[in-house]
Amino acid sequence: MAGKITVMGAGSWGTAFAKVLADAGTEVVLWARRRDVADGIAETRQNRDYLPGVVLPAPLTSTSDPRLALDGAGTVVLAVPSQTLRNNLTAWRALLPRGATLVSLAKGVELGTLKRMSEVVVDVAGVPDDQVAVVSGPNLAKEIAEEQPTATVIACRDHDRAVALQQACTTGYFRPYTITDVVGCELGGACKNVIALSCGMADGLGFGANTLATLMTRGLAETSRLGAALGADPMTFAGLAGLGDLVASCSSPLSRNRTFGARLGRGETMAQAQAAVGGQVAEGVKSCSSIRELAMRHGVEMPITEVVHRVCHDGFDLTEMAGQLIGRKTRPER
Repeated sequence: MAGKITVMGAGSWGTAFAKVLADAGTEVVLWARRRDVADGIAETRQNRDYLPGVVLPAPLTSTSDPRLALDGAGTVVLAVPSQTLRNNLTAWRALLPRGATLVSLAKGVELGTLKRMSEVVVDVAGVPDDQVAVVSGPNLAKEIAEEQPTATVIACRDHDRAVALQQACTTGYFRPYTITDVVGCELGGACKNVIALSCGMADGLGFGANTLATLMTRGLAETSRLGAALGADPMTFAGLAGLGDLVASCSSPLSRNRTFGARLGRGETMAQAQAAVGGQVAEGVKSCSSIRELAMRHGVEMPITEVVHRVCHDGFDLTEMAGQLIGRKTRPER
């Protein structure tokens, strides 16, 4: 992959992915919005705000100057929250190197436009869609930063671009696969945040493994229905970007969405739950609304997403969640 790789966004996942790239021998620059974060990384080799205790390799450099970060980049990795991607990318658009591969790490559907993240990138940057790649899968940042073995999916319509990025981020602990199904990869990543919220809520209410397994399985079913309506490959949802990401996010206490939902299930307010995830973004809280609207636009039934939206935004009584889902009309599984 020609030129350096720049990661725009020094949150936990952006920092972890930058570490993966550096460990793979790639020249990588990590851009942080806050100068103190960038300076701290340069001085201590740690991002103490988001990945304390993780030593970042020497080939990784940091800056808070977007012009310096993007100059000469052959690949630009966008590691900002989904609902801020448009505004951030608009600010950086004139600085993007011509022909650079643009990679989205964000998992969500944009409010208002109902666009997937790759569609937002195409819209704002004015590039063809085969110049945009997506990384998704069971990617809990802390575990990856600790070099625990994991796999991921790189999706791009241009297979050669996907392979180039694959080669740039393959390490002894991080194994990327490639696919061309960008739609399925992005929907799996966006919808699993909502299902993880529901699993957290169920756990907070005191429900056990049967309930969680039911939510994960039926959550995957409604994600697959939406994917089918939007032209995704159904096999994508059986892989790392679908089932793999779903299991990790719904099961792990490291998942911000699951943690947020569990706090709500235990009776905390939205503000208290937000504080519990360290002020970081639980993407599903906002994406549940845009995914719900996208499903309605395409005539797709997504009952779990509907309930999560009502809990987060309409004041729906969380204790009635199980009754709303279990009490639905019975029918064949397929």
